[in-house]
Amino acid sequence: MYRVGLVDDQQLVRAGFSMVLGSQDDIEVAWEASDGAEAVELAASNPVDVIFMDIQMPVLNGIEATKELIARKQLSPHGTPTRIVVLTTFDTDNYVVSSIEAGASGFLLKDTSPEELISAVYNVGESAAVISPAATAKLFSHLRHQQPPATGVAAGTKDNTLALLNHCLPDPLTAREAEILVLITHGKSNTEIADELFISLPTVKTHVGRILAKTNSRDRVHAVLFAIKNGVIPE
Repeated sequence: MYRVGLVDDQQLVRAGFSMVLGSQDDIEVAWEASDGAEAVELAASNPVDVIFMDIQMPVLNGIEATKELIARKQLSPHGTPTRIVVLTTFDTDNYVVSSIEAGASGFLLKDTSPEELISAVYNVGESAAVISPAATAKLFSHLRHQQPPATGVAAGTKDNTLALLNHCLPDPLTAREAEILVLITHGKSNTEIADELFISLPTVKTHVGRILAKTNSRDRVHAVLFAIKNGVIPE
């Protein structure tokens, strides 16, 4: 059973998410909060596996609430770290990057499909990252307008992608690692990557581990941020 907390200052959003998640026999919405401060208190008194966290809220916003939960080393009922998934519209939220850097395990658009929302619970509950392809594409567009890549190399070919990724790395990615990182930005799972590249699942896991180490990324979400900050465009 996965226990979930919902944090959003809009009751209608919480109600919609609660209805979708509550339709699953193995997912329980344990509590709802209308701001980050309330969420921090509820997470301490009523631990959950996954928290869906809005960004812009009164009292305490989602970024600060995420920082607080990470600093407290908030645990789930099973003794594993509580995972936080950021909810964003990208129309008004300019702080999703800060939320991810604060320790969130993924990001979803608020208008995500019911299937993707449910899948997010299972993925982060198993310590995987949640990377919505639609959200990733919008995140790239947002970052591109804020801060162009630090290199003049244009994206488009495999060689150019490799150059974009490696210009700031002391231990460069191999061509295969760069290829896999691009697939990760598309929201591909390890199994999907293995099938697409005709390689074994253990081989993919080895490559992903090296990618995380070389890019100094805590997880796949941070590897995606590294990629799009350096000009890799999700398709």
